[in-house]
Amino acid sequence: MANKTGAFGLRPTRYLDGSKWDGKTQRCYVSSSYATALFIGDPVLLSPTLAEKDTTGRFQTINKSAGTDGVIVWGVITSFEPNPDGLDKVYNPASTEAIANVCIASSDLLFAIRGDGGGTPSKVFIGQNAVMIATSAGSTSTGLSGMHLDEGTTTAPSADQSNPLFINGIQEIEDNTLADNAVYEVLINTNENATGRILGVTAS
Repeated sequence: MANKTGAFGLRPTRYLDGSKWDGKTQRCYVSSSYATALFIGDPVLLSPTLAEKDTTGRFQTINKSAGTDGVIVWGVITSFEPNPDGLDKVYNPASTEAIANVCIASSDLLFAIRGDGGGTPSKVFIGQNAVMIATSAGSTSTGLSGMHLDEGTTTAPSADQSNPLFINGIQEIEDNTLADNAVYEVLINTNENATGRILGVTAS
């Protein structure tokens, strides 16, 4: 039976010690001058643009991360706080101020992500590194990210430590097999907290 299809981006699942994700997130700011829509499951990084910064100084300001080779990931959007001017929206439209709840990446937190169906997955994938690929911007009806794990459409998994994902295995869920569109469990390999030292951003 073929695996299901459909992107959902990254979804926190559990820690390496087997315990479930504790649900903790950090509130982050999205500027109205940021002209990119954001979706649940999108990987994000800290904004390098001074004009986008939260003027109250209370929140980190985020942009979407491309998830490609060498790109840092700060965390993953798990939800948005309700916008009184857009209660019908299940995502955050471009150029719209918002507060996003972000699960901060760490060296022991696993995320689920679906493969894009662009390669020939095999047991060699497990333990390799991978990049993400945006097969769409995201769904305005479900609010979910359009990010997949690239199974070989542009960059096949390999032993490349600058790739942002480390493939820990396929997720142990029903009807999930090591084939196209598998759901993988991954670590964020290029997260800013991986070594306990955070690379600061000087906005300009």
